[in-house]
Amino acid sequence: MALQNHCYYDREMLFFYSNSNQTKDDWDNTQLILVQAVGSLFCIFILLSNLLVITAVITNRRFHYPFYYLLANLAASDFLAAIAYVYLMFNTGQVSRKLTVNGYFLRQGLLDTSLSASLANLLVIALERYISVMNCKVHSNLTKRRVTLLIVLVWAVSISMGAVPSLGWNCVCALENCSQLAPIFSRSYLIFWSVSNLVAFLVMVSVYMRIYVYVKRKTAVLKVATSGSINRKRTPIKLIKTVMTVLGAFVICWTPGLVVLLLDGLNCEQCQVMKFKRWLLLLAVLNSVMNPCIYSYKDEEMWATIKNLIRCVGNGTRRQRSSKANSRPLSSGQDTGVSQPPSEETKGGEEEQDIIKT
Repeated sequence: MALQNHCYYDREMLFFYSNSNQTKDDWDNTQLILVQAVGSLFCIFILLSNLLVITAVITNRRFHYPFYYLLANLAASDFLAAIAYVYLMFNTGQVSRKLTVNGYFLRQGLLDTSLSASLANLLVIALERYISVMNCKVHSNLTKRRVTLLIVLVWAVSISMGAVPSLGWNCVCALENCSQLAPIFSRSYLIFWSVSNLVAFLVMVSVYMRIYVYVKRKTAVLKVATSGSINRKRTPIKLIKTVMTVLGAFVICWTPGLVVLLLDGLNCEQCQVMKFKRWLLLLAVLNSVMNPCIYSYKDEEMWATIKNLIRCVGNGTRRQRSSKANSRPLSSGQDTGVSQPPSEETKGGEEEQDIIKT
């Protein structure tokens, strides 16, 4: 009964920041504006680049395999992460202290969901790679239905993980259990969250290393058997290297933040976890920036498809400008009754439009 009388769902976040001894923000307005400006540029890049990756997988029939569908889903999780970063950046500093409890849950829930989605996608990709390697194939035999079910499962688990604090595992009714980094999150939840993710990192690295070693040995045997004529572009090793690079970047960028969360959950007063808060967030943003670059750098076909998409967008923009120019009002020469012959540019634009229509 006492717990029910001391729940503070109606309070603003300033109350919880004060409870966690966060009475002032370390960054002034100039620093916050600079971070928001740079962060916004990064987020625009993340949104556009991951949208290109998803579009490339949809439009290029060579990517219509389970691995690339799951890779597109990983890009979708980075797309969500960019949205979460934008929402966080413009709801931080003094603004965060005016948030409601539900507003804070939404802010953190978006971040937790995107992280869970990235982690779950990498686990599912590890499963797909394992199946393909054990069958000695570049791509697994997973049907589209099974891949769709895996994608739905990834997002169901991720949304559930992101919603856990708002469903009750918080300290709104037990202020003595509140953490510093997330003032309405229980320290026990931070321990669970950080340990579970760190263990998942360790498992994934172990699995991918075993797959990589197995494929290396298999490729070496095939190379000897075929007198060195094996085409490396047709082996699973190329795709595994891509995923391992993505995994490595993910682990490097997220492990420091998870360690700091664990220290906060363990109530380490000497660790000064608040000093690393925003820098670790920028490191997480950097991870989402790196992923589409890794896809395109490691996969020549992906890069070629993305370049073609960019060219199509550029050509479409030029055609639109040309059609707008052709639809402008007639010049004063025709207003006076003097007809003017069409220019070569106009003819070229009309011919282009005729070709497009056919």
